[in-house]
Amino acid sequence: MSEANIAVKATIVAEVADKFKAAASSVVVDVRGLTVEQANDLRKTLREEGVELKVIKNKILSRAADAADLSDLNELFVGPSAVAFSNEDPIAPSRILKKFADSIEALEIKGGVVDGNIASVEEINKYASLPDKDGLLSMLLSTLQAPVRNFAYAVKAVSEAKEA
Repeated sequence: MSEANIAVKATIVAEVADKFKAAASSVVVDVRGLTVEQANDLRKTLREEGVELKVIKNKILSRAADAADLSDLNELFVGPSAVAFSNEDPIAPSRILKKFADSIEALEIKGGVVDGNIASVEEINKYASLPDKDGLLSMLLSTLQAPVRNFAYAVKAVSEAKEA
């Protein structure tokens, strides 16, 4: 292999390692058997949520994982591998890929990284069942509002009782 090719591959490895380091979550999937239409639908749905799906050679993924101190991921890089990177919402790739994997048998989730921790398929599936960021924020807001709301109802009930 020429020195130019080695330099190009080293650059690609560095870029993928940077993606692993910068990502809030990365999910590794096997996309073998997807039709072009299914793959395009998957990419479009992921892109709408700010998730980038890349099909990358296993050797490059392995070296990038080593460079990003995620060597435990190397066991996932068997067969055709694609990685969904999300820099914003750590749950989005899990949720979308789980939904697609349930409806399309050819898509297989292998595992991934969430907030810098290696996650198994089971953990990815658990993350997929969580509501999205807006859902979690609304749940938190309703929990924070409950004591104030209950106090207001109590004050109103007392004032109505005094009027009667």
